Amino acid sequence: MQRPEPRTAAPGWSGATPAQGTALPPSAGPLPPYGAPAPAAGYPSPPQAPPHIGGEPPHLTAPAEAAPPGPAPGPSAEPDGPGRPLLAKPGAPQAPGPQASGPQASGPQASAPQPAPEGADPGFVPVPGDGGPRPTAPPHTAAPPHAAAPGGHGPVPPGGHGPVPHGAWQQYDPWSAPLQGGPAAPPRGPRNRRGLLAVGAVALALLAGGVGGGVGAYVERYGGINDIKLPQAADDAGGRRPDSVAGIAQAALPGVVTIHVRGNAEQGTGTGFVLDRQGHILTNNHVVEPAGTGGEISVTFSGGQTAKAKVVGQDGGYDLAVVQVEGVTGLRPLPLGNSDSVRVGDPVVAIGAPFDLANTVTSGIISAKQRPITAGGEKGDGSDVSYVDALQTDAPINPGNSGGPLVDAKARVIGINSAIRAADTGSGSESGGQGGSIGLGFAIPINQAKRVAEELINTGRATHPVIGVTLEMEYAGDGARVSEHSKGGKQPVTPGGPGAKAGLRAGDVITEVDGAAVHSGEELIVKIRSHRPGDTLLLTLQRGGKQQSVRLRLGSSTAG
Repeated sequence: MQRPEPRTAAPGWSGATPAQGTALPPSAGPLPPYGAPAPAAGYPSPPQAPPHIGGEPPHLTAPAEAAPPGPAPGPSAEPDGPGRPLLAKPGAPQAPGPQASGPQASGPQASAPQPAPEGADPGFVPVPGDGGPRPTAPPHTAAPPHAAAPGGHGPVPPGGHGPVPHGAWQQYDPWSAPLQGGPAAPPRGPRNRRGLLAVGAVALALLAGGVGGGVGAYVERYGGINDIKLPQAADDAGGRRPDSVAGIAQAALPGVVTIHVRGNAEQGTGTGFVLDRQGHILTNNHVVEPAGTGGEISVTFSGGQTAKAKVVGQDGGYDLAVVQVEGVTGLRPLPLGNSDSVRVGDPVVAIGAPFDLANTVTSGIISAKQRPITAGGEKGDGSDVSYVDALQTDAPINPGNSGGPLVDAKARVIGINSAIRAADTGSGSESGGQGGSIGLGFAIPINQAKRVAEELINTGRATHPVIGVTLEMEYAGDGARVSEHSKGGKQPVTPGGPGAKAGLRAGDVITEVDGAAVHSGEELIVKIRSHRPGDTLLLTLQRGGKQQSVRLRLGSSTAG
């Protein structure tokens, strides 16, 4: 395998010196221009030059006579140019060199060209490893013939002897070892430019992504430029009047709770409200009744806090119960109003958890007062029947509202929501699985509930006013008739009781209580339960076809 022969300098480049430690063979002729096709002949092996020991390093000299002027034959010749040598590969036809232009140097130095100073013609710079020179920057102005040699040793003497010039040609020797401290390789411009382009492309992509994301977010939130935008009122951050529904709800909600009850056989949901800072909560008896003696009662406040509760006292006749939570701070008791001062048409707000939807607020008016209703009766023995002289409201009340407050325009409790009349069942407690509200809701007046709640908290039991007679509940006439026969061993009029003291007899029909008409036995019980034990009532009755009036002082009983 042949090694490529090193190229030699063309005429006019006798000052070029081979790399340190290497001697070049005699010139085989000018090389073809860079890029010209190579000759068909193979590369001869380089002649082995004896190593140079001591003295001056060998150097090349130019031919004694310049080649006659004339055009370079063949397509491989390059146009003449000032200071641009012609190079040819070994074996190629010798091209005549150009004549030097300008004034010729006189004296002994005129017979030979001067060595080219470094930087005189950088038109071609050989690069190690690529087989030849390559074009660089435009040529600089040629140095004077006797320019000082690099290194500071004075001008180059005639004949080409002198200090070895430094330049690009000194690097080019395929058989020499790399120089220490030689000229640096040309900067890798294209690679650096590619790196800068890559960095710029990444930065541009990030910028475009950020701008695109911002535009997309804006379009998603505010719509496109041509999207239809409907007019809308500005945000109203102002407060509400205290007597508005919103103002009432804001004041009352912190004192309302949702009650969850789980017993051995059944479970349920209801509502209650805080009575005091000791944790007493008032609700309906039918709300907590499923817990029985071993059930569990959980109270959830409007803010989401949950606490366990226990039953303090309950009464089925009034359908009221008091439970208590312990270890809870920051309680907000609701103020109590006066149900006797309520007028038909007054605005009211009902708060509760219908179908377990906590903190539900509905509004309406007082539709009627002293509406006698009975609720319960699922047990069949009458022990769970409650008799209420109720406030009627059209504020929507649904299952789950039981035990919740009915408040007035000042957020004061005036009633406890307890029953509804549904379209498919008639009347009854709203806990019995009836349908939704049809605008007929009933609440226990707070004046009655307050007395019962105080008794339940203080004694655990509630007292009931009684008249000491047994009523004939099946009587179909107008009014409430005292039974004519004993029932269960009990006489129709209890001896020594309030009725006996007032002069009531078996078969009397009571038609009015304090001037208010009574149409049935249930209505008479409702009227009596609306009073406290010890109150005096004026009863109007029919006896033997004659109307009479008697005064009766109510007795007391703890039986439901």
